[in-house]
Amino acid sequence: MRKPGSAVSFLFGCAVFLSAFLLFAVQPIMAKLILPWFGGTAGVWITCLMFFQVMLLAGYAYSFAIARRLSGRTQFRLHAALLGAALLALPILPGERWKPSAAETPEPRILALLTVVVGLPYFLLSTASPLLQSWMSRSWPGARPYPLFALSNAGALLALVAYPALIEPRISTRTQAIGWSLAFVLFAAMGIGCAWVSCGQQRAAAGARSARADRVLWAALSATGSMLLLATTNQLTENIASAPLLWTLPLAIYLITFVLCFGSTRWYRPGTAARLLVTGLGAVAYSIYDLQFSGSAIVVLLVLSLGLFTGCMFCHGELSLRKPPEDELTAFYLMIALGGAIGAVFVGLIAPALFSGVYELPVALFCAAALALKLNWRKGWSQALLWGTMAVAMAVALAAQVRSYHENVVRASRNFYGALRVVDDAEVRTLYHGAVKHGAQFLDPRKRRLPTTYYGWQSGAGLALRLCRESPKSVGAIGLGAGTLAVYGRAGDRFHFYEINPAVLDVASSEFSFLRDTPARVDVTLGDGRLAMEREPPQQFDVLVLDAFSGDAIPVHLLTGQAFAIYLRNLKAGGVMAVHISNQYLDLAPVIARLADRFAENAVLVHSEKDGARALSEAFWMLVTRNREFLSRAEVASSSAAVAHLAAREWTDDYNNLFEAMRWIPPR
Repeated sequence: MRKPGSAVSFLFGCAVFLSAFLLFAVQPIMAKLILPWFGGTAGVWITCLMFFQVMLLAGYAYSFAIARRLSGRTQFRLHAALLGAALLALPILPGERWKPSAAETPEPRILALLTVVVGLPYFLLSTASPLLQSWMSRSWPGARPYPLFALSNAGALLALVAYPALIEPRISTRTQAIGWSLAFVLFAAMGIGCAWVSCGQQRAAAGARSARADRVLWAALSATGSMLLLATTNQLTENIASAPLLWTLPLAIYLITFVLCFGSTRWYRPGTAARLLVTGLGAVAYSIYDLQFSGSAIVVLLVLSLGLFTGCMFCHGELSLRKPPEDELTAFYLMIALGGAIGAVFVGLIAPALFSGVYELPVALFCAAALALKLNWRKGWSQALLWGTMAVAMAVALAAQVRSYHENVVRASRNFYGALRVVDDAEVRTLYHGAVKHGAQFLDPRKRRLPTTYYGWQSGAGLALRLCRESPKSVGAIGLGAGTLAVYGRAGDRFHFYEINPAVLDVASSEFSFLRDTPARVDVTLGDGRLAMEREPPQQFDVLVLDAFSGDAIPVHLLTGQAFAIYLRNLKAGGVMAVHISNQYLDLAPVIARLADRFAENAVLVHSEKDGARALSEAFWMLVTRNREFLSRAEVASSSAAVAHLAAREWTDDYNNLFEAMRWIPPR
């Protein structure tokens, strides 16, 4: 049995490792480059993940096809030509023409942008692991190619750990893209070298021997792991923040399970994995059964991470146990990629169109339990009973979430930007984005013009709007919600709302009457508020309200130095900017204070208490202004306080630090 020499093994190992590192480093780079253009929502990252999973499938399909149909020399010529063509796409920097010009469905433009800018380089990177393993096993029959798969996942894992910890805080996103492009040139040279040294030695591929049922099971296990990954990511980024830290954490957990399961046989023990899976599925099922479950950020991260880890260990461990002979490894990887793409498309495209609520995570939990039942029901009545019970429990959790989600619901809808519900109780109609209130109105006609939730008379926004001495006044607001701020409008005033989600405008106009009842003139611009203001001439707002939460997360691109420069350009000298920072996971006051300090503005924190009788929620606002007269007014001075400390570093489009802002202990 022949084995490759040490130099050849080193070349193959380096090429596989580098390809995986670049494959996963480019994902947060591209997502962060385009995030400010598409509203900074979780949907941007989920769409990117879906694209990358589908491109991975295309790369694995290409590897499977050429390994079976083409001679070694023909493979070399074709692959070298494609690598050369990919160099023409560099550097991977999307041009300004890709910015959305108006409100539109974002997914097609995001997918087109990614295809043109990074599609071919990413496609070729995705071929490296299966193709190089195939070349090694067919050229040197004594070689063991499967460790290269673990090496590939280790490279990917290193990229995901290094990006938020080392790369993002120190290197601008543009420089990251250029550095990545230079590294791709090195990979292309390695890829051509690997093809050259193996092309003359490859023996013919044997015919496929695996049964159709085996291939279906490979795809099902992979699809379930992919669904768990994207559904968990969606849950985190919709409720904390859409930022690289929370993009890469679930993906890193997903890859760790691949590394453990394929790197060594000692890590996956079916009995131990089954017990852990029961614990993980149960913990996550409870968290989604109770819509009000939250706890601190660390509790949410731990619970969801536990569920993802145990679920993916099961899926990828069972895949590892079912590895076919080396002759079939391209078919094996193709089915893994097919399953990954199916799971990604389900979460990214099918679920938002099919469900009015965010139900992908309980569906993924049910699939994991059902697969465990399928694989264990013949191992004795105790295993059949255990996993039958777990499958039923997951189905019950899903049904309970659907029932709870739709209780007293007047209207429910979902799109790229998230899930909305309008809920009536005895006295109040409330708009929810996920599980978080985004406005409420009394059903009693005599009370329906009272400000509610976060916008009461003593809230930061209420103080800014009530005490603004301009008459008539011009008010801008990024984020519409139920339109509650319009209650502060008077005849002659102008309120200009910027709202990225067309469904929110539809709900605010049809299910709430704030916009209809106000005597002020109301204009609504559909689209990202930052981009819209950037395109407009200075608006000269007396008050600018920043209230653009998505679930419990505010899009990070709205809290950067570049964004504040745009806001202040549209604010009158002496005007007041009110920034809503109520959040159970992030302490954003130091971040806003640092930005205010950067622009020589004063910033104070206003805290207003909850009042159930008035439908008021506890609220935290930052008021940013150079108007010392406004800040010295008795109502403002008595309700506000300076921020105890500033963020260590200003957030920019190239930098943010969620660790610094995270509330590891829940606020009291």
